[in-house]
Amino acid sequence: MTASVAGRYASALFDLAKDNNAVAAVEGDLAKFSGLMDMSSDLSTLIRSPVISAADQSKALTAILSKAGIGGIAANFIQLAARNRRLFVVGDMIKNFRTLAAQSRGEVTAEVTSALPLTEAQTATLRDTLKAQAGQNVVLATKVDPSLLGGLIVKIGSRMIDSSLKTKLAGLSFALKSTA
Repeated sequence: MTASVAGRYASALFDLAKDNNAVAAVEGDLAKFSGLMDMSSDLSTLIRSPVISAADQSKALTAILSKAGIGGIAANFIQLAARNRRLFVVGDMIKNFRTLAAQSRGEVTAEVTSALPLTEAQTATLRDTLKAQAGQNVVLATKVDPSLLGGLIVKIGSRMIDSSLKTKLAGLSFALKSTA
C-alpha cells in the first residue's frame, strides 16, 4: 500500500490520527467527505480537474468542509492534499486509510454489490458466512447496481466472487457464440 502516493498519504494520516487517539473521528470525517464526493459531480470536478489552481481548490474546500462539519485532522489532511496537488487521489487515500483503520481493529472490509438493496437478514447471513471464510470480523460496504439483474459481486482484498446474473448471461452468450 505504501508504494503508491495514496498509500503513503494514508499511512501518514493513520499514524497521525493514531498518535492523537483520533482514528475513529478522522475515519468518520473522511467517510462524510467520501459521501460528498459520491453525491456531487461538481465536487468531483473540483477534485479531479488539473485546470483549477491549488489556491482555488483550497478556498472551495474550506467552504465545503466547514459546511459539512468536517474539521481537525481530516480537514487539514484534505487541505494538504489540495496544496500539494494530490487532491485527485484523495478517494484512494480515504480508501487506504479505512483499510489501515480496519486492520488495526482486526477487521476486513468486503465490498458487496447487489442488484437490489439487501435486507437485514441477508446482510447478517452474508456477514456471518464471510466471517467464517475470512477468519476475522467483516464489515460490509454495500452498493446497489441494477444492471447486475440478480446475484452478488463480493470483493474481499484481492479475491472477488461474481455470482451476478449479468456475468452468467454474458458467459452463456460467449459460449453460444463460440460454438456457432
